[in-house]
Amino acid sequence: MYRLIEVFFIAFTIGLTGALAPGPTLVATINSSLKGGWIMGPKVILGHMAMEVVVFLLVLRGVALAAESYSRAVALVGGLALVAFGALTIKGSAGASISRSEASGTANPYLAGVLTSAANPYFWIWWLSIGSALILDSIRAGLIFAAAFMAGHWAADLGWYTLVAGSVQQGRNVLSERSYRRVLGLCGAFLMLFGIYYLTRV
Repeated sequence: MYRLIEVFFIAFTIGLTGALAPGPTLVATINSSLKGGWIMGPKVILGHMAMEVVVFLLVLRGVALAAESYSRAVALVGGLALVAFGALTIKGSAGASISRSEASGTANPYLAGVLTSAANPYFWIWWLSIGSALILDSIRAGLIFAAAFMAGHWAADLGWYTLVAGSVQQGRNVLSERSYRRVLGLCGAFLMLFGIYYLTRV
């Protein structure tokens, strides 16, 4: 049980680093929330989650067929990707903004979540490197641990984007720009440390 909780919170923290990063899904969330209120945040993320279910199942299929042969390579690529994305997150945190002036997107929040995920190169790179490495590490202990990983990852997405959507609805940001940048910088540092940890296990 302790291990399940640990996997959940590790996935939550890593998922939060991705959720906090500005991108098309954030823009779609802000745009939808301006029109439909805070509930648009969870709706956009449900579309995003639908894409992740597909990717998760594909990763599991690959893991089932080649876990032993490629586990070291996946861990190496995932570790390096974590370090690289962490460095980029820290670099980008200095000028990061969640300003609503950038909002644009499709009127259907579910479709917006799907399209902004599918069209985002970062989404695919993350899941084919970092995500696959983390799922591989979790599933070694059983499918329930892979499920705990996804639950933690989705909890981060739902929590953050609901907060953003609620903030937009109220006409203010819950986090100041300065606080947002600090949190993003700390997330970048966590990504780098976790990547280094993975590399030491290769």
